[in-house]
Amino acid sequence: MTKTDIHFYLGADAVGRLVEYCEAQRLTHFTLVADRNTYNVLGRAAEAALQARQWDVKTVVLDAPEVVPDEVFITQVLYHADQAERVYVAVGTGTVTDITRFVSHRTRRPFISLPTAPSVDGFTSPSASLVLKRIKVTVMSQPPIAVFADLDVLTAAPQPLIAAGFGDILGKAIALADWQLGHWLWDEPYNAEIAQRVRDTLQSCIAAAPQLCPATADGIRQLMFSLVDSGLCMLDFGNSRPAAGAEHYMSHYLEMKLLREQRPAVLHGAKVALCSLQAAELYARVREMGRAEAAQRLKVTPAPEREVDIQRISRMFGSLAGSMAAEQAPFLDLSAEGVSQLKARILDRWDDLQALAAAVPPPQALADLLRQVGGATTPAELTLTAAEVEEALLNAHYIRNRFTICKLSRLLGLLP
Repeated sequence: MTKTDIHFYLGADAVGRLVEYCEAQRLTHFTLVADRNTYNVLGRAAEAALQARQWDVKTVVLDAPEVVPDEVFITQVLYHADQAERVYVAVGTGTVTDITRFVSHRTRRPFISLPTAPSVDGFTSPSASLVLKRIKVTVMSQPPIAVFADLDVLTAAPQPLIAAGFGDILGKAIALADWQLGHWLWDEPYNAEIAQRVRDTLQSCIAAAPQLCPATADGIRQLMFSLVDSGLCMLDFGNSRPAAGAEHYMSHYLEMKLLREQRPAVLHGAKVALCSLQAAELYARVREMGRAEAAQRLKVTPAPEREVDIQRISRMFGSLAGSMAAEQAPFLDLSAEGVSQLKARILDRWDDLQALAAAVPPPQALADLLRQVGGATTPAELTLTAAEVEEALLNAHYIRNRFTICKLSRLLGLLP
C-alpha cells in the first residue's frame, strides 16, 4: 500500500463521511476499538452511526485508567475476533491506533482510523509501536485503508495533546539529521526525496505554531496534515527511519523505564520534544567543533569495548539485556580495524557533518517553539528528572541498530 491507496478526509462531520465511505465500499461488519475517553469523544457517535445502517458492529472499549499497547490490551481486542469479514475502526490516537493496527494486520483484516486528537504521527504509518515483555518495539503491521479526521473534534482536543503532536513533528529536525548521519557513517538506506518531504512537513508545521495555542482550525488542519504526511513518509520508505532518530529512542527508553517502575505514562510527543532538545545540544557541539579538535577527540576517546558495553546494557536494561545486545551486535562486534575505519569516515566527512549540524535548529530555538504551543521544555514538567533524561541520552542508542548523534557523540567523547 502507498499513500495514494489511503482515503483521507479532514473536515466537518467525519463520522458522516465514514458512513458514506463504508456504503460506497460495501463494508457492513465492523469491530470498533476505543478507550473510555475516546469512546465518549467520538466512539459512541461512530458506533451509533454505523448501527443506524443496520450494520454489524462489535465495540471493544479498553476500560482502564491507562491503556498500554502491550500483551494485555492486544489480547483484549483479539478476544473479540471472529470469522466475519470485519473492518476494524480505531477511535483514538497513538495507543489505540497501534493496538488496532497490529490486531487487524495479524487477523488479516483492514482498519480505518478515526483520530480524536492531533497528538502523534503514526495514523498512516505501516508500523505499530508496541510494548512486549516491557520492551518498546516497532512491529511492521499495516496502514489504515482510510482516515477520517473531524476538525471540530481535533480543535477541541486538550492542549497537552496538541503540543505533543507538534513535539512529535518538531523531533523530525533531529530524525532527519540522524538519518543522513546513519547513511554517511553506517551505510543505512536513505531516500533524498522522502527526506525532503519530511523537511517540508516540518517547516510547514513550524510555520503553523502561532495558531496552535489557542488552537485555530487552520493551525490544527496544518498540524494534522503534517502528522499524516510524516506517517506516509514512513509508509513509502518502508520503516520509521525518516521520522525517528535519537529523540525517539530516548523517548522509548524513558517509556520503558516508566513502565518498569509502574509510573504514569508521559505523552509520546511530549517526551520526543524534550529529548529533541538534548539531541540538539549535541549537534550544537559538533557544529562548534573544528576538524583538529574532532581528530584529537577521536584519537584519545577509548574505543568501545564489547564486554564493557554488555555489562552496561545488563545494568541498565536488566531482563531486556539479551534483546538489546542482539540488536546492537553490529556495533558491539566491531573489530579494532572496524572502529578505526569508522573514525576515519567521520573525519573524512567532517565538513559535511558540520554543515548537517548547522541545519539543526539550536536547542533554544526548539524550546521557544515548544513554549509557544504550550509544550514542556524541562524534565520536571513531565514528572521526570534531569538525571533520568541524561540516562536516556547515554543509553538509548542501544535500543536500535541505527547510527545517531548519540553514537557519534560517544565516539567523540562528548557523553559523560
